[in-house]
Amino acid sequence: MAAPVRVRDLALEVRVHADSDAVGIAAADDAARAIADAVANRGVANVMFASGNSQLAFLEVLTGRSDVDWNRLVGFHMDEYVGIDGEHPASFRRYMGERIVGAVHPSAFHEIHGDAADVGAECQRYAALLADHPLDLCCLGIGENGHLAFNDPPVADFEDPLDVKVVELDDACRRQQVGEGHFASIDAVPATAITVTIPALLRARTVLAIVPEARKRESVRRALTGPVEEACPASILQTKGNVTLHLDVESAADLELSK
Repeated sequence: MAAPVRVRDLALEVRVHADSDAVGIAAADDAARAIADAVANRGVANVMFASGNSQLAFLEVLTGRSDVDWNRLVGFHMDEYVGIDGEHPASFRRYMGERIVGAVHPSAFHEIHGDAADVGAECQRYAALLADHPLDLCCLGIGENGHLAFNDPPVADFEDPLDVKVVELDDACRRQQVGEGHFASIDAVPATAITVTIPALLRARTVLAIVPEARKRESVRRALTGPVEEACPASILQTKGNVTLHLDVESAADLELSK
């Protein structure tokens, strides 16, 4: 495993790996350890997962391990588009169903219903589930605009009083969804989504930020070397001692690192 590196005097731990596959292996090691600790201490592990292309290697490794007790794991995901059903190719429910639920059959997996008739009530329902299942582990990414989940810069709030809310997606976020191949054009990307908020994400006992790929280098640089501000939501990670950030050499390319 890559040794921790220093980026300024930050609270979080940063590790830089050779490539995205190495990121996935190392992050899966950390995740498996956090899950095992929770199961040993409380009999269950409550885990939140992110979607997106940057998470694929990590999820493939984690779900392929034989030492994860999926029968004791309760899963969550952090966001979903408003107005699309769970069978839509870009639905995060479908992403989780194909890569986690259908692969390893956790004890339970709680979905966000973006097509609910009352999205406000859906936010309240999901927030209540999170209150009943304090997170042991949150596995997240960083967006090209610096977002955490769908907390884009215009709507991010480090002191958000809500745990789950409806947000408008900014154009940079919507372009990323097109660039990753999930939608044919920006006009096809839903304008709104349900997201778990930043305080709720970072309340987890352990947070793993899994951020490979060259296209993330600018958002990583801003997150780690810029001011802590909602203009770059991921900058809040600088202040969190429960966070380990896994990068590859491409996403870390704009950082000045020291041992």
